[in-house]
Amino acid sequence: MFENLKNVIEQVGKEEGIDKAILIEALEDAMLTVARKHFGFHRDIEAKWSDETGEIQLYEFKTVVDDLFDDEIEISTEEAHKLDPDAQPGDSIGFKMDSMELGRIAAQTAKQVIIQKVREAKKDIVFKEYNNRKNEVVTGLVRKVERGDIIVDLGRTEAIIPRREQIPGEIYKAGDRIQGVILEVHDISRGPQVVMSRADEIYLIKLFEMEVPEIYENIVTIRAAAREPGVRAKIAVSSKDADVDPVGACVGMKGSRVQSVVSNLRGEKIDIVPWEEDPVRFVCNAIAPAEVSRIRLNEAARTMELIVGDDQLSLAIGKKGQNVRLASKLSGWRLDITSESDILRRTESGKIPLRMIPGVGDANAEVLAGQGFEIAETIMNATDEQLSSVTGFSFDQMKNIRNRVLLYTEERARTLSSLKNRFRHEVDSMEFIDTLTDRQLELLKIPGVGLKLVRHLKISDIETVDDLLKCSSDDLASKLALSDDEAALILQTAKQFIEKREAQSVEEKLENLKALEQGILDMSLDEQPEDELEPETKSLESGS
Repeated sequence: MFENLKNVIEQVGKEEGIDKAILIEALEDAMLTVARKHFGFHRDIEAKWSDETGEIQLYEFKTVVDDLFDDEIEISTEEAHKLDPDAQPGDSIGFKMDSMELGRIAAQTAKQVIIQKVREAKKDIVFKEYNNRKNEVVTGLVRKVERGDIIVDLGRTEAIIPRREQIPGEIYKAGDRIQGVILEVHDISRGPQVVMSRADEIYLIKLFEMEVPEIYENIVTIRAAAREPGVRAKIAVSSKDADVDPVGACVGMKGSRVQSVVSNLRGEKIDIVPWEEDPVRFVCNAIAPAEVSRIRLNEAARTMELIVGDDQLSLAIGKKGQNVRLASKLSGWRLDITSESDILRRTESGKIPLRMIPGVGDANAEVLAGQGFEIAETIMNATDEQLSSVTGFSFDQMKNIRNRVLLYTEERARTLSSLKNRFRHEVDSMEFIDTLTDRQLELLKIPGVGLKLVRHLKISDIETVDDLLKCSSDDLASKLALSDDEAALILQTAKQFIEKREAQSVEEKLENLKALEQGILDMSLDEQPEDELEPETKSLESGS
């Protein structure tokens, strides 16, 4: 069973790619395990490979003693001198054992140990091979699709492409060829698990490296990449050679290079933008094809507000917010998009129209506007003489309107001050808070709605809770660059807010009615007969 193994070791080594030393060590361990089980674990036994004879030889070692007590671990001095004339008590004498005594069962056990050792060695070899190939593009055959995960046969081992690492919309069946990048390699008990990806940015970068020689030669470098797999991607490139246009090199003649990458990604649209060290210039490149008018920068918070023309707003945001999301991911800055008209409205925000003041009304506001009193500021700054000269209103009516304006502006100032204190760490929010109308302030009362969301709602002409509830979840998701689930949650929360507000309004009316009824009842109980009032009345008259 264990003799003449040279040919077996060489054959297995070549077929399985296992080092000869590993196989010999496995055989020695197997033989030693079997020998100890057969002869006893208390005996000092060693297994050694003999390259000359091509077999595993067993050696037993015994201690030389004058008085023999246990002949399985000891040898008398007299017997030891037959093997080694110089042997002394305390020395260890070794001699070869007959491996044929182990029998067929022992040989079968040794075979199982050898098989296990070989299997472990193969696992280790495969793990090291693929672990060194991380971020490398590989191609395999689809073996099966299991619970949405694709199992790929790579030849030496199997790989898995989890659902999260697949391009949405792609469908594969058994036998199809599939390509991806090795993302991770896990060393688990049943063997190495290779995780592939078709959705990661690394796959996009590697595809460009394969198609663009300038990238392979390190002339052109991909500095950053961002993807929404299967839909759109952006990469930022730079060149070490001033004579080489990095964008042109990646696009190729008539777009041949980029089209080859797009075909591998099943039609994913790819924007290639030039890299800039200056973050402002780079963000302007990243938001392409939209053109930016100007930028407001907050380096501490790593945020930028991009101001674009009204005709560029939808282009800058992109379908369902894809363009601004990818630009933000590519640049590493938080980006907010604002239109020029919104900026214009901000500059005029301090001028509160009279029609917005509770109790004034649109009709009165229109009459007053015709006489120069269009905004709250003009009413507050007007003298009594100016108020008394207003046509169509008495002086008392104008004073009442001025009081309403003062109360409203004071209450609004307190509300805005509270908001500014709440968002005091967001420097770019201070100016925006001043632009909010009463109805927009009401939006902030909805749980989960913050300044950023209100800002985007305002850009999308959604300025009241009623405007918000008129939107469908798909429409809201598209306008605010949200997922459908996030948009649906906002609408559900807003609806619950309105229902709760209306319920509270009904309760308040009922409470007021009860209070009124109770007040009338109290008054009737407190009334006294007229004759009881007369003495008090007479004394008051005489006293006067």
